[in-house]
Amino acid sequence: MKHPVRRWLIGIAAVLLLGIGVLVLVVRAKLPTDEQVAARIAEGFEQRFGVALKVGNAHWALLPTPMLVLEDVATDQGRPITLKRVRLQLQLAPLLHRVIALDQIEVESLVLPRASVREFRGKGPKPKEGANVVALPAPWTLAPVPVEKVRWRDVVWIDRRDIALAYDGELSFDPQWRPRQLRLERAGLASPVRLRLDRESGLDRWRTRIDAGGGTWNGVTRLETLPTGKLRVSAELEPRQIDIESLVQAFDRRTSVAGKVSGQTTLTAEADTAEDLGALMRSLHTRTAFTVQPATLTKLDVLKAVTTAGISRGGRTPLDQLTGTLDTQGSEDGVVMRYTNLKARSGVLTASGNLKMFNRKLDGEIAVDLVDGVVGVPLKIGGTMSDPELSLTGGALTGAAIGSAVLPGVGTAIGARVGQQVEKLFGGDKKPAPAKPDSKPAPAAPKASSPRKTP
Repeated sequence: MKHPVRRWLIGIAAVLLLGIGVLVLVVRAKLPTDEQVAARIAEGFEQRFGVALKVGNAHWALLPTPMLVLEDVATDQGRPITLKRVRLQLQLAPLLHRVIALDQIEVESLVLPRASVREFRGKGPKPKEGANVVALPAPWTLAPVPVEKVRWRDVVWIDRRDIALAYDGELSFDPQWRPRQLRLERAGLASPVRLRLDRESGLDRWRTRIDAGGGTWNGVTRLETLPTGKLRVSAELEPRQIDIESLVQAFDRRTSVAGKVSGQTTLTAEADTAEDLGALMRSLHTRTAFTVQPATLTKLDVLKAVTTAGISRGGRTPLDQLTGTLDTQGSEDGVVMRYTNLKARSGVLTASGNLKMFNRKLDGEIAVDLVDGVVGVPLKIGGTMSDPELSLTGGALTGAAIGSAVLPGVGTAIGARVGQQVEKLFGGDKKPAPAKPDSKPAPAAPKASSPRKTP
């Protein structure tokens, strides 16, 4: 009986293979060619977003695994969004039941100029509440997990300053589009800068680990639905021994502070839907209480600004410690950065103040104490990130001149304190009568010099 059984099995296999072959031939005869697929994708994209799309090549197959590959894709814009290659691998069994389930999406060399991406804001039909993110013609539906994993290599974001940054990574999903794992890394760096998220046993909490600047920035990230219906992303993180210069250089930026930072960070962002990534980024707010010890101001010489009573650019200021709080807030035109409660210490010199940074412009004030709170010198911070400057304010310059006449040597510093009081009395940087040496501020000079009795 062995030979008849074997012949039966071979015959059944042959019939099945022949049937599958005929089925594939019939399906391929009814389904579009590669060129037709490319044309339909371009047409559908333009209908949905109002922007023309060029698809250089398209290829699809049913066996052995359903897949679609697009190459040399570009939008018809002044500065096009370009994509070298994307590959979509589908699951066959759900597809036979008109259910879309992708095993993997692979993206290679996607270039995203910021201005071009913004042109898509508000375009395309919005899905109704409770509907799928991807609109499908009936009776097609999405699987509970529409996409198992997305991988990308050399995805480049070009920001408003034309700085191009490349990223590699991968993202896997749970139901309801919840990320199960995320790996994101700045591409091509000798010192790694990477983010890792791992979901905690089905909860809307993710263990968060960041490696940057030779240190760590670890903590927990949460997702919650507010009573208003909006979604909120929040995180509590702890930066530990992160080299500031290395971190900033990884994003092709420059910094005026050198040293290793530690502290506590909170992060919040809100959007109407989880899919509105742009709204999340624009609403992003962070708050970091930090300590840098030791620290160096790499482009400013504070002591020179105090002793010369003039505008100071360049130089360095070594500090034993720098502390403060940094608030960042996203906006339509960039990120606003505010430093508050800044306190610096270097030997007998201490300083405190506040600073705002926006579009690389600096605006702030600090008060420098030469003997730990005894002699306060008010300085104005201005200029840009690449060329910061320190100078005495208008009223302080007047007081400095008075002090120099009364007490040569330390008169500049003490006189500046006089000028600071003048500014408080008359408001802002106005220069009315207090600018005259024989006016009211003059008698204040001996009072400010009272700490000279200490030696």
